[in-house]
Amino acid sequence: MSQLDGKIAVVTGAGRGIGRAIALKFAAEGADVVCVSRTEANSQKVADEVRALGRKAWAFAVDVADAEAVGAAAKQILADATRVDILVNNAGVTRDGLLMRMSEEDWDTVLNTNLKGAFNFVKAFARSFIKQKSGRIINVASVIGLIGNAGQANYAASKAGLIGFTKSVAREVASRGITANIVAPGFIDTDMTAALNDDQKAEILKAVPLGVLGKPEDVACAALYLASDAARYITGQVLTVDGGMVM
Repeated sequence: MSQLDGKIAVVTGAGRGIGRAIALKFAAEGADVVCVSRTEANSQKVADEVRALGRKAWAFAVDVADAEAVGAAAKQILADATRVDILVNNAGVTRDGLLMRMSEEDWDTVLNTNLKGAFNFVKAFARSFIKQKSGRIINVASVIGLIGNAGQANYAASKAGLIGFTKSVAREVASRGITANIVAPGFIDTDMTAALNDDQKAEILKAVPLGVLGKPEDVACAALYLASDAARYITGQVLTVDGGMVM
C-alpha cells in the first residue's frame, strides 16, 4: 500500500523544481494532485505528468499573492476534487540585493509571494480542514529563514516569517487533528543554483558538511514524510534538508 493512497494534495509552485518533485512524489505514493503555478502552461505540464503516473490531476494558474484569486481557486478546487487532505505551500520568489539598494517593490514582491501567499492558501482551506477534522499543512521555507544571508533580507524575512506563521497555525488547529510543519531546504540543485558558476558552487559547498547540493527529490521525500500517517504526532516543527549546513 502506498503512503498517500486516496489522499488529495494541493501543491503551489508546482510548475518546476521542488514543487514539481513534490507533486510527482505524492502522485507516485497514491495521491491525486492539484498543481498550482503562476502560469497555465507550467501547471498543466506537471498535471499531465501526474496523470501519466495513473493519478487524477488538476491544473490551476494562480498568483498566490492575490487573496481574491486564491479564494476563488480554492472554491473551485473543493468543487472539483470534493476535498483536500494535504496543502503544500511551496511557491516562492527571490529578488536579491543589498539592503541599502533594495527597492520597496522588491521587498513587497518577495513578502507577498513567499509569506502572504502561504497565508492566503492556509486561510482558504482552513475551514475545510477543520470541518473534516484532519489535514496536513506543509510550508516550504529555507535555511536562510534560520540563519539569514547577506543580500537576501527580504527572502530571509519572508522565510523566517513563514516559520513563525506555521508554528502559530499548528497551535491553532492541533485540537482538530490538523498538523502544520515546515520543510527548510538548504542549497538544492534547481534552476536558481544552475545559474551559479563553478567557483560560486564550490564556495557554497564549503558550508555543507555532506559536500554536495541537494536534489529536489530530497525535499520531496521530507514533504512526503510529513504528509504521511507516519508523521501524525509531529506538528509545529522545522525539518531542515540541507546536508548538515545549519546543524
